[in-house]
Parts: sequence; C-alpha cells; structure tokens
Amino acid sequence: MAKFFGTGVAMITPFNADKSVDFEGLGKLVDYLTKGGVEFLVVLGTTGEAATLSIDERHKVVRYVVEKNAGKLPIVVGIGGNNTAEVVHSVNTFDLSGVDAILSVTPFYNKPNQRGLYEHFKAIALASKLPIILYNVPGRTGINMNAETTIKLAKEFKNIVGIKEASGNLTQITYILRDKPAGFAVLSGDDGLALPQMAMGMDGIISVTGNCLPREFSDMVRYSIAGDMAKARPLHNKFVEIIDALFADGNPAGAKAALSFRSVAKNELRLPLVPVNDPLQKKIEQLMAEFK
Repeated sequence: MAKFFGTGVAMITPFNADKSVDFEGLGKLVDYLTKGGVEFLVVLGTTGEAATLSIDERHKVVRYVVEKNAGKLPIVVGIGGNNTAEVVHSVNTFDLSGVDAILSVTPFYNKPNQRGLYEHFKAIALASKLPIILYNVPGRTGINMNAETTIKLAKEFKNIVGIKEASGNLTQITYILRDKPAGFAVLSGDDGLALPQMAMGMDGIISVTGNCLPREFSDMVRYSIAGDMAKARPLHNKFVEIIDALFADGNPAGAKAALSFRSVAKNELRLPLVPVNDPLQKKIEQLMAEFK
C-alpha cells in the first residue's frame, strides 16, 4: 500500500476546443508532473472537472493516466457524492486496477450531520477494497466534518488511511494530528497554507498549484516537512501572489491559464466554468514567467 506524503497533484482534465477530452494534453501533463518530482497523482477531483465528465469519460481518463504513469507514482481517484448508495455502486463497479487509493469527498448540498457523515463513510469503507482518503472541504460542500468524526473513522476502519483537510481550521487540524492513529496521513487542501500546515506536522498536500509549478511547489513542501525553513520560506513567499491569482477566478480556470502558458494543456473548460478574463490571464502569465 502506498504511503501518501509530500505533494500530490489534483490534476486538471485537459479539453480540446470542441470540449472533448484532450488525451494528448493529459499525457503531457502526466509527464510534466512526473518530471517535476511530485509524489503522487490525483485524478477526477474538483480540479479535474469530474462533475462535467460522463461515466465513460471518467473511466477512459483513469485508464489513460494509469497506463501513461506505468507504475511510476501512486494514483488516487476521486469517487464521491451525496448519494451514498450511488458512491458505493461506483466503488464496486469502477475499474480501479492500477489505482492505489480512493479520495472521497463529504456529501455536498444535502448537509448531513456528523452521524450521517460517519455512516456514509462507513458504507464506503465496507465496500472498498482500496484504501480511502477522506476529503473535508466545507467551503464547497456546505458541511464540515469535525475532528471527532474523522478520528472515529480513522480508528474503526483500517482502509481509511488519510484525510485531505481543506477546512483551513488549524485548531481542528491540530486535534486530528494529535489524536490520529499511527500511519494515518493528514494532507492539506490549501496551497497557501502549505508551509504552516507542514510545520504543524501534516504529511503533505493535494495541490492545485502543483499542476502549474510541480518542481518548485514540491520542493517547498519537502523543505517544509523537513523543517528547513531557510529554504521553504522564500519559496512560500514567492508563491503567495501566484496562488492568489490561480484561484481569483475559480478553479481550475487559473490552473488551465497557467498550463496553457507553459504549452502543457489548452485553455479550455466545460460549462458552467469559463476561462479567466484577459487581465487575469496576463497576470498569471507574468507570474509564471518569474519561475524559470
């Protein structure tokens, strides 16, 4: 079983001008990230515009990434939703050969309570043959999974091996770090907080910015985990402005703007998402140019 640490990248899904999946661009992205030194790949997350992909497209994207990666890096696939039975069905039927773990977001929109969250992930854990990384992102889902629920799940189900914690609540994260079982990975979901959260003892991050600047961002995370703040802090300070720009007009619009500048992927999104406006595009390009 893969140990999830360091920088995982929440990969974009490249599209062509006709909005079909750009598999050539996807292959270029896998190569770009691998050469950039990231530790693992995350497919079909929010950044991958999974909500706009058909079931067939999701299967094809995962199979392509698995084949292109050829075992070089651990692969995590996003399988989540707000219909527990449907998520369990997906876990049971999706071709996950060559995949190392599932990333499953808390149910969104219907806002279950903590007992509902526990039962939701219990059902997924009982169904899954793969390790599961929980994903708490209240800014998107409308519900926060508290530290007690996270720890209860981590202690009761051996295949729940980590959490992507994107609440930004440092007190809550401290409780998780304090009380988690050995081997349970606590991963950041906030690029701008990578350095302070690694300093707190988090194991790594699932990053959007890592799509665009994999070498520099993964170096910063490694330095932060190692406690080498003399090297980590200048990179952290350099990243502040570009992280703000990448998220200023929504995700993954900023990341696709940056990757189009690097000629890795086309600047194409599926509705309801649209490309960044021209002034922001120019700003992102200027900031990207500062990283050689």
